[in-house]
Amino acid sequence: MRILLVRHDESEWNASRRLQGQADIALSDRGREQARLLRPMIEALAPDAVIASDLARAAETARILGADTAALTPALREIDVGNWTGEPITQIIAREPEHYAGWRAGTHAPEGGETWAAFRSRVAAAVERAAEGTNHLLVVCHGGVIRALIEHFLELAPARIIPVGPASLTALRLGKGPARLELFNVTPGRLELSAPD
Repeated sequence: MRILLVRHDESEWNASRRLQGQADIALSDRGREQARLLRPMIEALAPDAVIASDLARAAETARILGADTAALTPALREIDVGNWTGEPITQIIAREPEHYAGWRAGTHAPEGGETWAAFRSRVAAAVERAAEGTNHLLVVCHGGVIRALIEHFLELAPARIIPVGPASLTALRLGKGPARLELFNVTPGRLELSAPD
């Protein structure tokens, strides 16, 4: 079976490089256009089931991709970043560079935030439940969710995974033997190497 992972399209806070966590931030106009460009790629892969985070930016991305009947779930929300929610990333790095690096590596949780281990367990359980009996599961979610699932299925630590770009597709192939990475951070018509968190 194949798990298709789509990070939601650019949100208003992605555009200004602010950490969102579980804040319910809408897509930007540019994000809506990114979703329209990604839709043919998703349609060509013909997912037979769709789940999505219930946060507005992921739910709207799913609708624009043509997945009007996506099962929305809070289990696929982004990691809770606690008191960092809404802060510009540059300010966090300037004030707490070691903590920010630890957070990116999955070893630090900001005050009031969720630990990486709890987050990874939450999202992996949701995807494994939804994947039962499907051939191609589309998961419309957040960058952290995709990195957590890569660690869960491929055993690749978050410190070794770059941020996942908005409106990008990552594909995992599961079956006999170890899981395989088929696609990572693919966007239609552009190359994204410095994606926002």
